[in-house]
Amino acid sequence: MTELLDPKNDYVFKRIFGSEENKDVLLAFLNHTFKNAGESLLTEIVLVNPYLDKDTPRDKQSILDIRAKTDQGELINVEMQLFNQYDLEKRTLFYWGKQYSGQLLEGQRYSQLKKCVAINIVNFKMLANDQYHNVFHLREDHTDIPLTDVIEIHFMEIPKLNDENIQMKDGLVRWLLFLKGMTKSSWEALMMHEPEPALKKAMSVLEFLSQDEQARQRYIDRQKFLWDEASMIEGAREEGLKKGMEEGIQKGIEEGIKEGIKEGIKEGEAESKRKIAMNMLTLGLDQATIIKATGLTSSELEELQKEKE
Repeated sequence: MTELLDPKNDYVFKRIFGSEENKDVLLAFLNHTFKNAGESLLTEIVLVNPYLDKDTPRDKQSILDIRAKTDQGELINVEMQLFNQYDLEKRTLFYWGKQYSGQLLEGQRYSQLKKCVAINIVNFKMLANDQYHNVFHLREDHTDIPLTDVIEIHFMEIPKLNDENIQMKDGLVRWLLFLKGMTKSSWEALMMHEPEPALKKAMSVLEFLSQDEQARQRYIDRQKFLWDEASMIEGAREEGLKKGMEEGIQKGIEEGIKEGIKEGIKEGEAESKRKIAMNMLTLGLDQATIIKATGLTSSELEELQKEKE
């Protein structure tokens, strides 16, 4: 049997979820996502950037995301991230902002801006909790009242799915398990739970792509590109950390030398004052004159007096 391709590969992901003939697959996945978040379900979507055969594995913009519009005009962006490129939160907000502001043409009113939803499916852990699905809105800190409903950001962390939190009755869990990667036997066990036509169709598309020579080659090209990109990012990060540590150590040495010189000067000055004060005591000068001349405190002068005696 042909080995199944990894549906987390964004080329494969878009072939399954982002083509016109599989729009029902995307709709089902989105409805499970919104149901899990306690929100209203969708009845219809329009693909804004459907998969095209001209899409190439090295073309970032045409592959990485799936953009759709609801029948209410709301915009949804779905993105698969196989490797951690860091600063994903800021990157998400940046692209959400571009999508939101890009709705308005010159002369249009702000009231015409529609809600934008960003859905990030990631193959790594990034948030400091055990939830595999986190949803963010813009709310007031103390009273939790919403400022607006136009911003909604989802993060689904596939590695957080484990035996402790898997609830097979949760439809979103079944979709994420499909994306996590399955053998034929584990797939059959999954479908015994609660068969779902759209999920079965997604598996059929994956099986077809896995057996298609051209699709498999594009998958390999894309996987190689992603690995190369991830290696470059990680390499640059490690190089930056190494350079930062070296500079930090050098700076620490320099600062240490500077501090040592300062301390030495301070100690030398203090010793010099003590010697001058001791000589003045020997000459029989009064304490007020010695303190004024040396800057020593009365207690320091008393200690010197005891040493002299």
